[in-house]
Amino acid sequence: MIKILITDDSMTVATILKAIFENEPDMQVVGYAKDGRQAVDMSRELKPDIITMDIRMPVMDGLMATRMIMENNPTPIVVISSDINDELQICFRAIEEGALAVIEKPHAMNTKDFDPLRRKLIQTIRAMSEVKMVRRIARKNKGPFEIQKIHSKFQDTAYELIAIGCSTGGPQALNCIFSSISAEISVPVAVVQHMSQGFIKGLVEWLQRVTSLTVKIAEDGEMLLPSTVYFAPEDKHLLFQRKGNNLHAVFSDEPPIGQFRPSVTATFRSAAGVCGKNAIGILLSGMGNDGAAGMLDMRKAGAHTIIQDQNSCVVFGMPREALALDAVDKIMEPEDIAFYLESITKNTWSKLNVASK
Repeated sequence: MIKILITDDSMTVATILKAIFENEPDMQVVGYAKDGRQAVDMSRELKPDIITMDIRMPVMDGLMATRMIMENNPTPIVVISSDINDELQICFRAIEEGALAVIEKPHAMNTKDFDPLRRKLIQTIRAMSEVKMVRRIARKNKGPFEIQKIHSKFQDTAYELIAIGCSTGGPQALNCIFSSISAEISVPVAVVQHMSQGFIKGLVEWLQRVTSLTVKIAEDGEMLLPSTVYFAPEDKHLLFQRKGNNLHAVFSDEPPIGQFRPSVTATFRSAAGVCGKNAIGILLSGMGNDGAAGMLDMRKAGAHTIIQDQNSCVVFGMPREALALDAVDKIMEPEDIAFYLESITKNTWSKLNVASK
């Protein structure tokens, strides 16, 4: 049985959440906190398996409560936001403090959006409740990745694209990777992050604060530039097209793959077809299997494939599925991925020029 502590200053919202959870045979609401201070105290007294956390509350807000719970009684926390536009940056600051996921708050039960939000909430609660200790990716100050660990075929390849896929736990890993990259990298980066509607813009703004790379939402048809991170927009597959010597982003309205649009597998398959061996595919923390089949296609096309290691993943689902398909070249922590990318993409343009002669 999953024991849940609900934290929200609205009794109406708390009642809706309680009804959602207690309709599931494996879930039990063990407490209701109307502010952050109560959540801190009740997390210690009730020892729930997981806490849902509102952001704006009296006495103590959700950000401070998350920080205190992580310091004193680490418990999986899912932030449930009611006002996407006003709370985006605070939600991602809660992830910095140790929250595992941010999702949109279900509202009135008679709205058309209620059932998809309910299903997303239930799925997230089940997955996050299995994370017994909140794993925050720690800086280790290990210095540059050791060059001798790199196979010569990866070191000598002229890479022209890095494609990354992630879901739950992805924002934390992306933050670690991009903040650890100390210099410009000479290839563009494309990212597909599964996230609730309305949150990608806030994720982009949050990541831009921690990196010297340019971070943005991709635009249909735009040329992809070095040292720039392009996020797939909501409800579009992010694909690639070559025009002369340049790569361009192309959007697709093709049906979802599995349940996802954007889909990591769609992006990886496009990278395999357009870039072949000159691409790098990376799968980070996430639920489910999106990206695994696409990563296998990339590896078959000669691309270099990397997954995040299990110990640093919030959820090892997507990387595990790629591993099961024998689609993986390397397994690394996020910080090592950053140093590794810096090492193997050095002098890319000179390597491309040599390869074209």
